[in-house]
Amino acid sequence: MRKPFVAGNWKMNKTVAEARSLVKEMLAGLQSVSSVERVLCPPFVALPSVSRLLKGTGIGLGAQNLYWEAAGAYTGEISPGMVKEYCQYVILGHSERRAYFGETDRTVNRKVKAALQIGLIPIVCVGETLEEIETGQTEVVVTRQVRQGLEGLSVEQASQIVIAYEPVWAIGTGRAAYGQDANHVVGNYIRPPLKEMFGRSVSQAVRVLYGGSVKGENAEEFFSQAEIDGALVGGASLKASDFIRIVQAAAK
Repeated sequence: MRKPFVAGNWKMNKTVAEARSLVKEMLAGLQSVSSVERVLCPPFVALPSVSRLLKGTGIGLGAQNLYWEAAGAYTGEISPGMVKEYCQYVILGHSERRAYFGETDRTVNRKVKAALQIGLIPIVCVGETLEEIETGQTEVVVTRQVRQGLEGLSVEQASQIVIAYEPVWAIGTGRAAYGQDANHVVGNYIRPPLKEMFGRSVSQAVRVLYGGSVKGENAEEFFSQAEIDGALVGGASLKASDFIRIVQAAAK
């Protein structure tokens, strides 16, 4: 059995004070659902404060990105070691990083390797755009992102990662995919390349999340699908009651 996994991606929201307030508001509710792996991913500046609040709670902390070099003249970037100081997880290859900041499957691959090398668990995002789904390219795009994003990993490394299927057309739009459609993509376009690259046991062990306008009202539709193991939650993770409701749905 794959343990359910729900992560909240706060994106570029919440000051440090606001982040502390939100964590305090949701802490008791999240701690009561220990059967689900729960992770919060606030902005970089809030990581130290949130890390202190989460210590000993059983709730994980993740960053939203990192750079693959250990140190150097890379103004504005954050190294794997800087992330590791506070976090256990890191989101990599999010569609917003790909769309706005020029990230590619190749750069995502370098970041995944750097994260694993230092002991971080990557949450690797894949997903097609509206244009790509309308022109029937979902299989080609998602399979390519899995293959190239995870190229060169060992079986042991691959078994540690988490994948988030996030159809780009559903992120922040209020337009979620249907549960059965998302399940089809995971079962037919994500797990098969994992099997070819790393073997059946890895393909069945890796947890795959759904992301894209996940809310308390629709979470159960996704969590009831056989191939979906949880969610990478955006907007709804900024409201304590909504995020707790999603985590509770995953526990069912």
